[in-house]
Amino acid sequence: MNKIYVITGKSSCGKDTVFRELLKDESLKLRKLVGYTTRPMRDGETEGEEYHFVSTRELEDFRLKDKLIECRNYDTVHGIWSYATVDDGQVKLQKKSYLYIGTLESFEAIRKYYGKEVVVPFYLQVDDGLRLQRALNRERNQENPKYQEMCRRFLADEEDFSEEKLEELGITNRFDNTNLTECIEQIKEVIKQEK
Repeated sequence: MNKIYVITGKSSCGKDTVFRELLKDESLKLRKLVGYTTRPMRDGETEGEEYHFVSTRELEDFRLKDKLIECRNYDTVHGIWSYATVDDGQVKLQKKSYLYIGTLESFEAIRKYYGKEVVVPFYLQVDDGLRLQRALNRERNQENPKYQEMCRRFLADEEDFSEEKLEELGITNRFDNTNLTECIEQIKEVIKQEK
């Protein structure tokens, strides 16, 4: 049975890197599921690669057409940024398995929409000090660093990814991403066992 694998975890735990590395492995036969956001594109991002970058009005159009699976709004220091999962025809489970990056809320909504037997979470963990250093390094490389937003996200993650929430959602696939190679190999093993 084909699956939707959702990579989740606190900010700067390495979700994007793990995501890219898993997609490179053609033996896994995973297709990328691209989410939507109203936030500005970061330096080096490409439309349709990391996200579909859309306006608030475009997200509302998806809602009106009953295509919005879930939408999260964040009151950032730069205004409201929305992130969403949309039923836009990308997912064809009869043909492929998919890989997605999401929050616990998006994982829960996707699982409710597609079914518990289809949606599998992979929770990445990293020491908070290392996460903070990674986040700081990333922001320093931006043309217009958003340090306040980086700090807000870091602090919000403590509540958003509490142990209680992880347990409530039954997230048992947890991977330490201190060593990227080991983390990726462990996740690949789980995917291969699922097939």
